[in-house]
Amino acid sequence: MTMIPTVMPPLSTKNRWHRALAPADAFTWLANGWRDLTAQPMTSLCYGLLIFLASIAIVGGLFRLELDYILFPAFAGFMVVAPILALGLYEKSRRLAAGLRVTLANMIFVKPQCGGQILFAGVLLCLLMITWMRASVLIYALFFGLVPFPGLEYITLMMFTTPVGWAMLVVGSAIGGLFAAFSFAISAFSIPMMFDRRVDALTAMGSSMALVWNNLPVTLTWGVILLGLFLVSLVTGMLGLIIVFPVLGHGTWHAYRAVADETAR
Repeated sequence: MTMIPTVMPPLSTKNRWHRALAPADAFTWLANGWRDLTAQPMTSLCYGLLIFLASIAIVGGLFRLELDYILFPAFAGFMVVAPILALGLYEKSRRLAAGLRVTLANMIFVKPQCGGQILFAGVLLCLLMITWMRASVLIYALFFGLVPFPGLEYITLMMFTTPVGWAMLVVGSAIGGLFAAFSFAISAFSIPMMFDRRVDALTAMGSSMALVWNNLPVTLTWGVILLGLFLVSLVTGMLGLIIVFPVLGHGTWHAYRAVADETAR
């Protein structure tokens, strides 16, 4: 009887997702983001102003509709959808690198290479944001019961001065951390990738997750920078978004170019 030999594919020791990057490279991306902002700064600052005004309108709407109990989850959700909102900043950075003319109009009316796939990704991120917000409301109800929200002036006191409040903080932080890690992993490089390349949303999100996981030191450093500067913006009453959002948006483009250079092609 003739035996058919088993043919095994050659094993490759190269990890196609890994990049030789150090945590300090994240600060280089931030510096490059600042450089792009200062090149024709009015375009980026006007873009940041639009984000600030939209944020103020949303926060004002939440108070007007007496939905202030979802204010903190909404702030967290903003970071989920922020990569979509930064498309115009990617366009400016791309144009600067190519030596093309930059105007506010071509930053607002951008044409992603992936077409409608980026809208699909936006819907997925919005659904993730809504799920995160509903989870926050459920956690509050589990610890404090089905009672009306006492208002922002009392909720901080309740959380930091009562055992139930501390327990809610621990559980809420753990669950929120899982949401934050997942949303960062799938969106860190997927949105710039879809803007730059013809790739579907699920492939881009999967690639982004693989890139984050295989480059944890530098991507975690970048994530901490994003979170830290966003908190600074909140402390300033979101006024800091006018500068912080463009810097981080431009920096995200440079992070994408440094990390996803092989997988996005």
